[in-house]
Order: sequence, then structure tokens, then C-alpha cells
Amino acid sequence: MANGQWYPPEWPDRIRALAAGTLTPVTPRRAATVMLLKDTGTGPAVHMLRRRASMAFAGGAYAYPGGGVDPRDDDRRIRWAGPSRAWWADRLGVDEAAAQAIVCAAVRETYEEAGVLLAGPTPDSVAGDTTGDDWEADRAALVARETSFAEFLDRRGLVLRSDLLGAWTRWITPEFEPRRYDTWFFVAALPEGQRTRNASTEADRTVWIAPGRAAAAYDRGELLMMPPTIATLRQLLPYATAADVLAAAPQRDLTPVLATARLVDGEVVLSWPGHDEFTKHVPTLPTGGAPA
Repeated sequence: MANGQWYPPEWPDRIRALAAGTLTPVTPRRAATVMLLKDTGTGPAVHMLRRRASMAFAGGAYAYPGGGVDPRDDDRRIRWAGPSRAWWADRLGVDEAAAQAIVCAAVRETYEEAGVLLAGPTPDSVAGDTTGDDWEADRAALVARETSFAEFLDRRGLVLRSDLLGAWTRWITPEFEPRRYDTWFFVAALPEGQRTRNASTEADRTVWIAPGRAAAAYDRGELLMMPPTIATLRQLLPYATAADVLAAAPQRDLTPVLATARLVDGEVVLSWPGHDEFTKHVPTLPTGGAPA
């Protein structure tokens, strides 16, 4: 492996099936992930987790906290601060209910997987230390879907701080994947007084790492990542502080990045528009030589 790109062994067969018209793409599920940042003496660091090797999808790969939208994330009772739902709908390119659900998923998943809560008792404050036993009980109830995020905020007297998030990019899982996600990537700064921890059952390690260092390790084949992860890491390289990243977010293009597979000169070419480094060439015949 020349670099750390995660490439599932079943992809070639599925790509051939898609090209032949024998594979019907599944509908992608909406999801959100957050690049959580903090400043260091040499620039911002990003919080990453390593998926357990036993995971069926991207085992051993480094990623950010995130996950699928909970059907209850569009609950209109949710306590909200920051830009309006209408503003977020326009920014994300969806309706207001979906916008709330996506933003809510970003905040909820960051709390579930990293123990960091982008919410506060007032629209201009943020929760402090969230590592006590009572907080952990609430987090576990959210993970188990025993309570909704709206119910959690109501009981705690908290409001979701949508202004602490910046929408950064959007990627859609390729059509040949059996599990597909329409994922919005957000950026956020670690709130003062809070700290991350490995709260995810899907991860065996978490790190704070400079984007440049992580990208270099990927290039050497030392860190395994999916295309959206390494692409977003490289996009963070020009910024000197977390505030600079947040300030750049409103100008970011959210046109979805979707891989395409096409037949060229007897092989399938897999490419991600605007990201040439991920292009793959897949023979039209399977390893055994029989027609696909």
C-alpha cells in the first residue's frame, strides 16, 4: 500500500456489478461528523479516533466523531441557539427539519463519541466539565437511544449552540457501497473547560494530532483513512488557529463529493471529483479471469 487509503477488498466486484447494471444503489442515510479543533503552540490540532480493527466498516481507520441522524433529531422541541433553522437549511441545502436533524446529529455524536458537548445553559455560554458519573449516565442513555437529544437538553436546561459549528464539506458514500451515508462535515473548537475522551465503543484509540502530521503519516502508509478524512485534513493545513478555520467555514463549498465509476479502455476507473489522488483503476475482469 503506497499510502494509508482504506480500500475494501469487495469494492472491485461491486464496482463491476454497478457498471454492468446488476447492482441497485441503496439510498444514503443522512449523517454528520465533526472535526474538533484546539490550538497548540504550533497551530491547531484535530481530535481523531481509530476505529476498532473488528469493525466491519473501515476497521483500523482513523476518523472523526460522527454518525447517522437519529429520527428524533428533528424534534421541534429542541432548545436552540445561534443561526436559525432557516439559515442552516439554506447553508446545508435541505429543508428546515432536515437542517435541525443534521446539526443536532453533529452535536449529539460529538458528545456521544468524544464526551464534548456544544451546548450551554444560555445562548452565550457553554457547559463546563462533562466527565462526572451523572453526565456519563446521560451520555450512555443517548448512545442506547433510551432518550432523545431534545429530552436530554430539556432535562439539563441546556440549549444547543449551533453557532459553535461551521459547515465545512459534504461527502456521499459511493453508489456501490452496501452502507451509504450522505455526510456533512463540520468544524468546531473544543469549548473551554471541556476535554475529550474515548467514549466510543467503536474506537480503540483517540489522539489530538496536527493535520500536517496526520497527513504525512497517511502518505507514509502509517495511518489508515478513508478519502473524506484525509481530504479534509489536507484542507485544514493553511490555517494557523482554530478560529481561522471557523472563520473560513461560511465560504466553504458544500456541493456533495460523490465517487463515480466509469468504463475506460477495458477497465473501471473510480474517481472522486476534485480529488485526483483517490483515483483507482479496476480491471473489468475479476481475479479469476471470468467475465464480471
